[in-house]
Order: sequence, then structure tokens, then C-alpha cells
Amino acid sequence: MFQDRKGKMKTFFNQWQLQSMVIPGIIWMLIFCYIPMFWLIIAFMDFSIARPMLESPFVGLKHFQEFLADDRFWRSIRNTLGMSSIKLVLGFPIPILFALLLNEIRGIRFKRTVQTISYLPHFIAWTIFGGIMLNWLGEGGMINQLLIALGLQERQILFNSEPKYFWWITYFSDTLKETGWSAIIYIAALAGIDPGLYEAAELDGANRWKRMWHISIQSIRPTISILLILAVSGILGSNFEQIFMLKNNMNLKMAESLDLYIYNMGLVSGRYSFSTAVLFARSIVALALLFLANYTSKKLTDESIF
Repeated sequence: MFQDRKGKMKTFFNQWQLQSMVIPGIIWMLIFCYIPMFWLIIAFMDFSIARPMLESPFVGLKHFQEFLADDRFWRSIRNTLGMSSIKLVLGFPIPILFALLLNEIRGIRFKRTVQTISYLPHFIAWTIFGGIMLNWLGEGGMINQLLIALGLQERQILFNSEPKYFWWITYFSDTLKETGWSAIIYIAALAGIDPGLYEAAELDGANRWKRMWHISIQSIRPTISILLILAVSGILGSNFEQIFMLKNNMNLKMAESLDLYIYNMGLVSGRYSFSTAVLFARSIVALALLFLANYTSKKLTDESIF
């Protein structure tokens, strides 16, 4: 063990220029992720910006009891789980499928063009992309015109004012914006597969679909498992910017996610301790989901993060 540790230290010092590149990331993480955790203690206080934090009275689990008794909180949980479940079940496989199909394209120039076009929407801020979506979903928008032209509806519908459509709007817009970007990691994993495996399978008579199933998917299974574990652990999270741009008073009962609830209670209503308590509880549940998903994946597929 000592020799192994000594070898690792020698490698570290031999690569100190390369290793030092991680320092900015560590500093950023300390400043923005770990140091702010100290302020989680206000979840157990009646915090007010009018007095120093440590002088705020300690109230124990008061705020936790309050949000558990709030119907609006449970509505936000329902909305968050609804939107996240749709994205997880229907959205998670799409980047995988896109990467697999892109991997089958033989023309390098066409392949690179498709890949570039697919991930460009990721770099458009939700303030802009959300406005584009609202324009498309309007009464005179592209979606209405397309559906009427195809004979799928008879009249124009203001989709974003109908609460029943909101979860599907978030799924559709998120898929359109992030599929190309999410597929990059799968494309990178597919690029590392030995071409000899495909050649051997082809000589054995395997068609393209069999090569995709038995070689491509099996080779990137560890990547899929890890990303699925992370996706399950983040099921109580939501894309705040997306929802903030697409919500309005007419669809709010289906649009208010847990993130939006925390924002409304904290920054809008000034209930900082209350919103911190909600955030604290959500983080604990997310951690539990991470361990549960990791354990399940390890048992079922022998793939895990730790």
C-alpha cells in the first residue's frame, strides 16, 4: 500500500502542470458550493435581514413542519415529479438513440454538420429560447399552423394558457434544446469502441441493428448507468429558468415546481428561513435517491458511481 501511494505521489509531481489545472475548479466549488452550506443553519432559525444571522432566534423544526402542512408545497412536489418523470422516462433515451443513429452515419462532413446543428440550441439562453417557444405556441404560432394544416385540430389553441399542456411543453422544449448537447458524452463513448468489433460482427453476419444492440449499446452501458443514476437523484430538481419563462397565471397550478416554490417563498415573499428549510429537505431526499439509485444499479447491472 505504501509503495502504491508513493507511486501515485510520484505521478502527481511529475504531472504537476496538468494536475494544477484542476485548482480553479476546486476553488470555484469551495466558494460557491461548500462555503454557502454554512448558511443552511437559518432553516432552524427565524432569520431576518434586519439583524445578524447568529442573533436570530432558534426555532428548531418549525419551518419544516410549516411546509409539510402547506398544500401549495405538495402541489409543487406533484408538478416537479410529473415534469421530471416525463423527462426521465421519455426524454432520457432520446440522446442515446440520437447518438447511436449519428454513429451509424458514414459521411464525416454530414455527421459533423448534424451534430453541430443539434447542440447549437444548448447555447441559447432560456430567456431567448423561452420567448421562441411562446411564439411557436401562440394562437398564430407555428405549432397551431402545423396541426391545423395536418388536420389534427380545427381551431387555434393558446397552448401555454392551458394547464394540461404545460408538462408536455416543458418536455418538448427541453428535448428540443438539450438533446444534441446531452448526446455528446454518448458520442464520445461510442468513438472509443474498437472498430474491429464491428468488423468481426459483420463477418459473422450481424446486420446493422444487431451490431448496434450487441456492440454499441453494450459498450456504452456503464455511461448510461452513471447518467441514469444522476438523473434519478435529480428528479426533485427542475429547470428553473425554463419554467420561469414559460409559466403564467393561467397555468401556474401545473407550472409551479419545487424550485419555483422555493423562489417564491424566499426571494418574493422574504421567507428566507422557510425556503431554506424546503431546500435543505430536498437536498436530503436527493442524497437518499442518489444512494438508492446507485445501489439498485450496482445490484442489477453491476455498474455504479461508487
